[in-house]
Amino acid sequence: MSKLILLRHGQSEWNKRNLFTGWVDIPLSFEGIQEALSAGEQIADLPIDLIFISSLIRAQMTAMIALSVHRKGKVPLMPHTGQLQEWAKIYSKEAEKATIPVVIAWQLNERMYGELQGLNKEQTKEKFGAEQVQLWRRSYSVPPPHGECLADTAARAIPYFQHSIVPPLKEGKNILVSAHGNSLRAIVMHLDGLTQDEVMKLELPTGVPLIYHYESGKYRRG
Repeated sequence: MSKLILLRHGQSEWNKRNLFTGWVDIPLSFEGIQEALSAGEQIADLPIDLIFISSLIRAQMTAMIALSVHRKGKVPLMPHTGQLQEWAKIYSKEAEKATIPVVIAWQLNERMYGELQGLNKEQTKEKFGAEQVQLWRRSYSVPPPHGECLADTAARAIPYFQHSIVPPLKEGKNILVSAHGNSLRAIVMHLDGLTQDEVMKLELPTGVPLIYHYESGKYRRG
């Protein structure tokens, strides 16, 4: 039996300021750092064999900070490409065995909020009306101007999960996925068999690990 740990990043500076963030690459706030540390303590004794993170810094910071308090003696190993990959070669087998490979995937990025990115959420309600903003935020298939709806996010996150994350789970590896509210909601929708209406009501708190046990193609929360 393998474990799948889904972790929504901690509070970012724009979360704190109530701004639509989407793909804007904003780091964690001080509170978000504390959330990441708390998440790390909750999974500190679980062996982790592989880490998947989005390409956005707030998800990457969350994973790295969480693993800084891990008690299994391994450290994350960030990937490089090209010349950097060659220069970052590890020449000690013992040191290499003590690392956890990290995979960066844009497919796990947050929903792209288009022309809402950087706007204050309350001021946006005043400008467009609360009902319209709620439709953009909570409708499954209605995107904000030049942005993504949850269906669009699911169309990239779920296939990536199936093609890249499920195979190592089948091999018995324990996996940490550090990503975002909407990309993780899409994955949870897939795992739990939620309807479109059910997933729109799903709330994933920041910095709280959601753990699934995987065995014989089935997922069980626990």
